[in-house]
Amino acid sequence: MSILTQQSEKLMLEHQAAKVFMRLYEQHFQQPMRHIWHNQPAKPDVSCYFAGQRLDLEIAHLYGSEAEAMHILGRTLSPQTRLALQQLQQVPVRQRLFTALERLIAQKGQKKYDSQRMWLVIRNANPAWQGQELSAQQLNWSLPAQPPFEQIWLVKDMQGLHGLAPLYPLALWQQVQQQLNLPPTDVAAP
Repeated sequence: MSILTQQSEKLMLEHQAAKVFMRLYEQHFQQPMRHIWHNQPAKPDVSCYFAGQRLDLEIAHLYGSEAEAMHILGRTLSPQTRLALQQLQQVPVRQRLFTALERLIAQKGQKKYDSQRMWLVIRNANPAWQGQELSAQQLNWSLPAQPPFEQIWLVKDMQGLHGLAPLYPLALWQQVQQQLNLPPTDVAAP
């Protein structure tokens, strides 16, 4: 596969993920997010306008196996990603989701971004991990002392049919939980 084709597929996946997230966010909070555009590598993947200001979105896809990641990303994986995915296969299935989320958040949290205001949007690309399963567990991970993200959101499936879940900060998780009148185990939380 050519580099140009790989870049086009990556941009398409990021664009789709951003559109799904923005639609779900607007539906839930009745606050418009508009006009997405892609950025150069030093900046987060996508930017939009939110509450009259620029908001940058770093997009990530959550997957569970090497073959699935290759299919989703449409490219050959780096040796580091291949090794991480092989190690992930050694983790029991019920823990695999959270191990993959921790790894992804840690990886994205270590990067340096040229952004004034940024959210991390993770789109679940693994069809084995469904919406309720993603909401029913509490997540524990360590972020850098000063995380680059104001908020972290999880789009529960590729199309957004199962909605989204706030992952960070804890106050956001609690706010959404209260708005939805859910018991403590119904929304993913850090």
